[in-house]
Amino acid sequence: MRDSGDIEELRPPPSPSAMPAGRTVATRVVSEGRPLPRPHAPDLARKAQLETTRGRLVIAAAGFAALFGAVGLKLAVATIIDPAEPKLRAAPRVPDGTPNIGRAAITDRNGEVLAVSLQVTELYANPQEINDPVEAADKLRSVLPGLDRERLIARISQRTVGDSDRPVQFAYIARNLPPRQQQAVNDLGIPGFHFRPAERRFYPQGRAAAHVLGQVDIDGHGIAGVEKHFDARLRGNHDPLRLSIDVRLQVALRDSVEKAIADFNGIGGAGVVMDVNTAEVLAMVSLPDFDAADPGGLQQRNAEAESDGPIRKVVARPAAPKPVHQDQDPHFNRATVGVYEPGSTFKLLTASMVLDAGAANIWSTFDARHPIRYGRFTISDYKGKNRVLVFPEVLAYSSNLGAAHMAQLMGPQRHREFMSRMGMLNRLQVELPEAARPLAPSANSWKEINTFTIAFGHGISVTPLHVITGISAVANGGILRQPTLVAQPDGAPREGTRVLSEKTSETMRKLMRLVVTDGSGKGAEVPGYFVGGKTGTAEKTTARGGYQKDKRIAAFVGAFPMNAPRYAIYVMVDEPKPNAKSHGYATAGWVAAPAAGAVIARIAPVLGMVPETERIAQIQQSISIPLQPGRPAGGKAPVAAAPQAATPAAPRANIPAAAMPATPAAPAQPVPVPPATLHPPALRRTEAPAPFRLAAVPDAMDEAGLASR
Repeated sequence: MRDSGDIEELRPPPSPSAMPAGRTVATRVVSEGRPLPRPHAPDLARKAQLETTRGRLVIAAAGFAALFGAVGLKLAVATIIDPAEPKLRAAPRVPDGTPNIGRAAITDRNGEVLAVSLQVTELYANPQEINDPVEAADKLRSVLPGLDRERLIARISQRTVGDSDRPVQFAYIARNLPPRQQQAVNDLGIPGFHFRPAERRFYPQGRAAAHVLGQVDIDGHGIAGVEKHFDARLRGNHDPLRLSIDVRLQVALRDSVEKAIADFNGIGGAGVVMDVNTAEVLAMVSLPDFDAADPGGLQQRNAEAESDGPIRKVVARPAAPKPVHQDQDPHFNRATVGVYEPGSTFKLLTASMVLDAGAANIWSTFDARHPIRYGRFTISDYKGKNRVLVFPEVLAYSSNLGAAHMAQLMGPQRHREFMSRMGMLNRLQVELPEAARPLAPSANSWKEINTFTIAFGHGISVTPLHVITGISAVANGGILRQPTLVAQPDGAPREGTRVLSEKTSETMRKLMRLVVTDGSGKGAEVPGYFVGGKTGTAEKTTARGGYQKDKRIAAFVGAFPMNAPRYAIYVMVDEPKPNAKSHGYATAGWVAAPAAGAVIARIAPVLGMVPETERIAQIQQSISIPLQPGRPAGGKAPVAAAPQAATPAAPRANIPAAAMPATPAAPAQPVPVPPATLHPPALRRTEAPAPFRLAAVPDAMDEAGLASR
């Protein structure tokens, strides 16, 4: 019998597809010739899922391949095929300490800051975030004691806007907080209080040029002066606006006008300094004035009056009307808004008119012996000479009769045309919204009586800026330019209109100098500066059109130096009263002329002008003219004006009556005219003028000269 080992050796080898040895699989014995069984459903589902996953992976791989291919293609185009140029980017701004201000600064012609905006902080509250208004108000008042407790509690208490259901989420608490107070409020840690940046306008010079600068409202928009005229420019261009004003001259002019007002107990005054060649206003003063840093009633400054709710623009409203007359309102600009009868300062225009038209010459004579009677009115002279006057004497002695006869040579129509050409009938184009239009008769109403009175500055009202602008044209060679408050480039000529010939201007400069040396303007003389000009005293009008005997305007207008005019000056005092030093007079010769001289003595060295003390006689001879020039050989016969006969036409001006003059005196003998070939030497200038001393003005002056109008 064989053992089991022999049996294993007799078995055939296993099939290649047979299961491994030792592993058994439970199978069903299938008879030969029958089909295999089908797979189960889970196997089919697993197989379908694998096929779906394989398809998705193929699609994703294709998508990523396309994406990376596009990126690679773009990189190849941008770096190899068509490389792009690198773009320059601005470097990040490094803070330099300059505040982010929305309104540009204003400076004078030398760069001194007149107005500037600075960053400040505003405190506001959201009442919806404050749970205990009383506690929050008490804590806040410990830092800001100026706040009203009851009003503060009401503002930070939760409430709705009006009758709506919308809650109040904004309420102003305080403006213009300094950094220390801001930090103190922040340290309180009270929820519901927040800060927001803002800006505030500051005026470092205080009262200097307050009327020129004007003011801005609480939202930083200009409401007066230069601030209003250049509002768009100041908000759109951050470069400083450079004005023609010189703050040094501004202070000197203000001090002198203020002293004159105090000495003669006036109610106000005005002053202007102008460059005669460019019409730049170097200084402009109106008194009383205000502190631009704290204008008071110029605008409604109470921030707490704003309504609740989101921040919105608050339009500044004028303050409640005060029982203050316009003449005493510190915000009233007498230099550009105040219109006054110019008085005898207009005689310079009258003389220029007849000389330029050839209707008269310097040796023409005018009858000043008898008053001019027109209807129920009488024109006469104040302390007149009661004789026939030669042309220069009319200005030196300020004769109303002589000026009226001068204008009579032109007639009403030509007279009005000349005044219009000199800019005395239109509003000046100065960079201020506060610029008044002159008050003058219309073309149809301009009669002969108006020509008589306007010839010596009555029956027409203009601003001080009108007067100095016109006289600048008389002195500078005959070119009229509109005044400007914007600094002009050095040496750049300004356009103007020729209104007088150079010859007429040269003659008028001599006559203006004569008024200061021998006439009513002696008080304006400053040794070495050869001042020329004209005084003017006019009685103030009433509301009904009459004149007030005890109220007057005293003014002086002139230029210096008359051998080479560079600057013009105007000084006016409103309602001056006599004092002991003036011997009972309050006319321009006693009031305005000395004030103008004091201004010139202070500002001339600042302007770099050295007094010509060594060549006084030589320069004076070149610009002098005798009071009674003789008629040259072969010249025209003197023009004699006869007294005006009475006319039935009703006058439009109220002319103060005067007593009949005394018996006329015989005219003095004329003296020869100085040679016309002598040219005035140029005035020496320097950046650092040497100090000089002014000659003392004698106390006893020519009463007739200084008291003349």
